[in-house]
Amino acid sequence: MKKKRRKKSKITKLLEYAAAYLIIFITQLAPLKVVRLISNLLGDLFYFLSRKRRNIAISNLQHAFKEEKDEHTIRNIARQSCRSFVLTFLEIIKLRQFFSKPEAVDSFRSTTKDLDQLFLKAKKIHDESQGCIFVTPHIGNWEILPQLSATLGIPLVAVARPLDNEYLEKLIFRSRSFGGQIIIPKKNALFVLQKTLKQGTSIGLLPDQSTMKGILIDFFGRKATTTPVPAILAVTYKKPVVVVACCRKSGDYQYEGFVSDPVYPGEYTSEKDEIIRVTEEMTRKMESIIRKYPEQYLWIHNRWKTYKGKKEFLSG
Repeated sequence: MKKKRRKKSKITKLLEYAAAYLIIFITQLAPLKVVRLISNLLGDLFYFLSRKRRNIAISNLQHAFKEEKDEHTIRNIARQSCRSFVLTFLEIIKLRQFFSKPEAVDSFRSTTKDLDQLFLKAKKIHDESQGCIFVTPHIGNWEILPQLSATLGIPLVAVARPLDNEYLEKLIFRSRSFGGQIIIPKKNALFVLQKTLKQGTSIGLLPDQSTMKGILIDFFGRKATTTPVPAILAVTYKKPVVVVACCRKSGDYQYEGFVSDPVYPGEYTSEKDEIIRVTEEMTRKMESIIRKYPEQYLWIHNRWKTYKGKKEFLSG
């Protein structure tokens, strides 16, 4: 029997909200270099205090890289991953401030020309396909991607899992909503996504987390339960899947962008096999990005979680 989570008390939720609000306030006032120091401190605290998540990250890395990396390197990547996770949310606060100035968008695009040109490729795919399925792993700053889509004129509906603290959810949602992108809750999102694609609007998904309703796909040499939703939508509506990512480079607001060639659904005799093929190709493209920037990936998630009594999600 699945153990139910204890509901948080109102006092706990308010304390979490106050802590988050204080961090946001400090982040808004501090220069980016100080924000990085804060994220390193908070990331290290999380790494050392959360034994469960630390062990998950180290175990994931040991399996993913096996004989490629020694134990010291693996532990360092796990620690850097925790720092990167915290920095993602603090960095987006700074970017929200940055983009709030009318001249900021042009300034950002002029200082990140390579990134800008790459995401113009994404816009071209969107325009030619009249909407597509953008997917990104939890790497680098995935929160900046909807911001970029807004500046480039790509209408986008992104899916996010609601937090279990409604006060915190409003605070984070307000930040995520900046730029005009539409955020919808993960639960029961399929109908909205179907409607969105029919209207010619692209959608954004983070499909690299384990799920009971998933199919087993090879990921870093191990079978991982992977959502088939992007592939199902691609096959059903004849839309391409495009893997995108935004990873940090040295320097303020400097990023390396990734926009894959589109994965188009093809002709098939078995819909199930085609969904698996598209999902496999999407996963391979995400893995290639993660291998380049492993320290920026979310290794603390139990990606290879097993589910007791799990049955095949797709019927033949």
